[in-house]
Amino acid sequence: MHLVIDASNIRSGGGVTYLVELLSAADPQAHGFNHVTVWSGTCTLDRLPDRPWLERVHHPWLDGPLPARLLWQLCKLSQQLDGCDLLFAPGGTYVGGFHPFVTMSRNLLPFDIRERARFGRSPMRLKFHLLERSQTSTFRRADGLIYLTSEAREVVEARMGPVDGTVTIIPHGVSTSFREHPRPAQSLDAYSFQDPFRWLYVSIVTVYKHQWYVCEAVASLRAQGLPIALDLVGPSTRSGLRRLQDTVARVDPAGEFIRYHGAVPYQQLATHYHQADAFVFASSCETFGQILLEAMSAGLPIACSDRSAMPEILGDAGIWFDPEQPESIARAMSTLMRSASLRARLARAAYDKSLQYSWERCANETFAFLSRVADVFHDRQGVTHVH
Repeated sequence: MHLVIDASNIRSGGGVTYLVELLSAADPQAHGFNHVTVWSGTCTLDRLPDRPWLERVHHPWLDGPLPARLLWQLCKLSQQLDGCDLLFAPGGTYVGGFHPFVTMSRNLLPFDIRERARFGRSPMRLKFHLLERSQTSTFRRADGLIYLTSEAREVVEARMGPVDGTVTIIPHGVSTSFREHPRPAQSLDAYSFQDPFRWLYVSIVTVYKHQWYVCEAVASLRAQGLPIALDLVGPSTRSGLRRLQDTVARVDPAGEFIRYHGAVPYQQLATHYHQADAFVFASSCETFGQILLEAMSAGLPIACSDRSAMPEILGDAGIWFDPEQPESIARAMSTLMRSASLRARLARAAYDKSLQYSWERCANETFAFLSRVADVFHDRQGVTHVH
């Protein structure tokens, strides 16, 4: 069979990482696909692995803005699908009329009204509103739909209702570059204000990530005499960065214990995880929680938000808090810091739990699902494929 992947809406960040890792780990031929064609912009195609079964195809419109890419999808893509047995649109929006096609739910914000409201009257909130409409249309028309977690499925279907196509849940994997066995946990007495216990928070600085509340929690623990420091890593929105800077200027004006490193290349992220003593994650909306999984794989004890998909991923291997209450965050962080044995136990439990998530498993389950959807559709059309 011939699989075409429409990656026109996958241009940066986690979407590109997903596509690269998926195709690097995949064995499409084991599931009946002898040819895989990927359409995307130059930057995405340049990062894809070399595989004998993989064909990269580019069109100038795919390097353009969203209207140009949607026009390509509507007018140009259909002309390239002769001989295609299945279209996979992992970006979540497909406006064409080809069948069968499979898509993915990769962004929960368009369907989470409470979280969407945090953006106020802004272009970003309008964008999420439009994405809800376009993705709802895509999901309802799709022959197959992939969710990343059960929580994500519940939130999306609560807004749009169930779909007619085949549905599955396939979690992402985690790169082995993050993997590190938990280090021996030291007593709090081993730390000092000169050599503090270092917390790490990796994520984009924006309204639903709540970095400012984490900063307030860290400052309150420092005021109580705990030798604590916080490293923040990730890009930022303009409003998010402003709020973070205002908070840091108020709680740590001398820059003694809070450091914001900004955006860090993906290839360098593992170093930050491996240098930390513990991880804090205060997001209130996650489709999956890829960053949380990276911290688990890095063998870190974790204090985590109790919202969205996080309990499904971390389970009982962390300490939970309300991400909008600095006092709750501080209690969770303090609990971990004061007990070396608790840190050791939870770090090991989180690390062991992370081992079930691999890109090989994700790729195998994904291509098995794609093959199943194609077979079901073509059987209905009276077409038989021999794998």
